[in-house]
Amino acid sequence: MPKQAVELKAIQVKRLSEPGRHAVGGIPPGLSLNITETGARSWIFRVTVGRNRRHIGLGSYPEVSLAEARELALEMKRKISAGIDPVEQRQAERAALVLEEKQRTTFRDAFNSFYEEKVQGELKNAKHVKQWQSTLTTYAFPVIGEKSVATISVEDVLAVLRPIWTTKNETASRVRQRIEAVLDWSKAMKLRDGENPARWKGNLQQILPSPDKVQKENRYPAVDLDEVAEWFHILRTRNGMAARALEFLTLTASRSGEVRGALWGEIDLERGIWTIPADRMKAGREHRVPLSYEAIKLLKTLPRFKGCPYVFPSPRNGQMSDMTLSAVMRRIQETEEKDGRPGFLDPRSRRPAVPHGLRSTFRDWAAERTTYPRDMAEIALAHNVGSDVERAYRRSDMVERRREMMEEWSRFVILPTQQHRE
Repeated sequence: MPKQAVELKAIQVKRLSEPGRHAVGGIPPGLSLNITETGARSWIFRVTVGRNRRHIGLGSYPEVSLAEARELALEMKRKISAGIDPVEQRQAERAALVLEEKQRTTFRDAFNSFYEEKVQGELKNAKHVKQWQSTLTTYAFPVIGEKSVATISVEDVLAVLRPIWTTKNETASRVRQRIEAVLDWSKAMKLRDGENPARWKGNLQQILPSPDKVQKENRYPAVDLDEVAEWFHILRTRNGMAARALEFLTLTASRSGEVRGALWGEIDLERGIWTIPADRMKAGREHRVPLSYEAIKLLKTLPRFKGCPYVFPSPRNGQMSDMTLSAVMRRIQETEEKDGRPGFLDPRSRRPAVPHGLRSTFRDWAAERTTYPRDMAEIALAHNVGSDVERAYRRSDMVERRREMMEEWSRFVILPTQQHRE
């Protein structure tokens, strides 16, 4: 028979200090106090279950006393006698807890944690941080917000994307990327297993139309190059701050949000430079806009309101809404149609032009009617040009060369229509 360990008393156990495993004897046999090199102490119960030798941890000492450790060991022996493997039982209990945690964590919960830990910590552009939350709140949460993040499937992701994939493809593509990021984070946090159902390559790519093709078909309707001067002439006959904002947007080829949020403090009339700060730019980088003679002349005619920083304020001295600019173009189109004319339709889609389409008109002009380098036109539109490395080493934004281009563009849009058609 194996040698029985001497049964130790509580005071003797307390005095143990040598690193190693110390048998404490008594009932049941096999109970030991393990002491590490650092002095940490814990209970180990060695027992045979069937043909398997088990080393079962019973907790730390002195949190678990000698008497409590013996009682826990006896409980393990009773389970073994009843045909239960305590180790396998513990593993099953842990797996059940993990599964319960997965099932309890919804997509909304996962997003909120990801948003706090990653998005807010990494993105510096306040507008982009806000867009992360607003796009998923609008499009994803109504469909999968309360669904367990562990069970979200390709079908669930498609239920979010399909209603907006062809009509709002740029937004839908961002929603897909953001769902993918949340689910990747969830997998890293052990909240789900398997492939990411929002992944594009080799997954949704086989189901949904290519974004490039959809966006090409759904590009913003633009004013035809041969009609832009006539349209601009009509615009200049319109009264109101919104018409002036749209005029400035055309002359600078800027985005609606950049113009509507323009502040007098951003504009240097003497140098003819409008400097848009990074937090108002889509790319998150400061953008300088060289102002043409016509753009400066327009700005000098605008009234300034006390206490109002906006160049193109709303009637209440706040920021003008995007719908206000769209309404100007819509009214021009309605007047044209009322007078029996087709109005200003996109040459490809034959849809009425919209404010953002004016940037496409400018891009077409630069490509088809000038010899300016492609990169210069892209920089004027505040698009990313070249790789990350190329952008990091590019020191110049070609602002003075772009000034010449914007002067030529302003001359193009204010020339009489018939001169374009000769």
